[in-house]
Amino acid sequence: MLDRDLPSQGGLSVLEFRQVSKTYDAGHGRVTALKDLSISVRPGEFLTVVGPSGCGKSTLLNLLVGLEQPSGGDILLNGSRSIDRRRIGYVMQNDNLYPWRTLRENVEFPLELRNVPEAERRRISLDYLAKVHLRDFADRYPHELSGGMRQRGNIVRALSFSPDLIIMDEPFGPLDAQTRLLLQNQLLELWADEGKTVIFITHDLPEAIALGDRVMVLTARPGRVKSVHDVPIPRPRNVRHLHEDSVYRDLLSRLGDELAEEISAGGVSQ
Repeated sequence: MLDRDLPSQGGLSVLEFRQVSKTYDAGHGRVTALKDLSISVRPGEFLTVVGPSGCGKSTLLNLLVGLEQPSGGDILLNGSRSIDRRRIGYVMQNDNLYPWRTLRENVEFPLELRNVPEAERRRISLDYLAKVHLRDFADRYPHELSGGMRQRGNIVRALSFSPDLIIMDEPFGPLDAQTRLLLQNQLLELWADEGKTVIFITHDLPEAIALGDRVMVLTARPGRVKSVHDVPIPRPRNVRHLHEDSVYRDLLSRLGDELAEEISAGGVSQ
């Protein structure tokens, strides 16, 4: 296939997967992780992704950041197959802050790579740290910070260079329940301020609903799109009180049933 821009389908979108498949050669034969996966993500949308273990969520992210190449289909960012991965922010489970750099210096690192002047880097990093209540910790090293503080630093580092797309791979998974709720609310506040397009992978259905504009459910391997659900809960949201909302409870029940079907079909547990 020619390496050229392709016309957008279904209107304006930041990211499109068009019939994307990924097959690996394994010792016991070929394994298909994703098959004919199609999704279009709108500008400024917060899309959450859930599915049973082994359904290809990690493969999906690896394809996005260029660690893997699709076996078939097309991935388009801003309508182009020639994806500039420098326009993608990536937040993983582990904060991956450099231990020899202060928190401020870690947030500034993507800006250094883009040759942003030092004074401007400092202004941007301190502004972002203030947004997540870490301005007073700017000159601390990662070992001096809690897990939640480090992950907040990790998130604003991904925002600092104003990417077109941010992908998050279970960023709150290792955190305790109370810290997780705090960071979910702070993430929603940041997202509302920034208007960035986000793809958020999670195993946690309540989290997927609390954060997302839409929730995409993947099938058991090979991963396909089983369903995509709008989340008709008004914003701004406070995740601490969503359990009181009947719309939230109904959607949680439907998604739980769908995911249980796929777990049973795949013969795996989450």
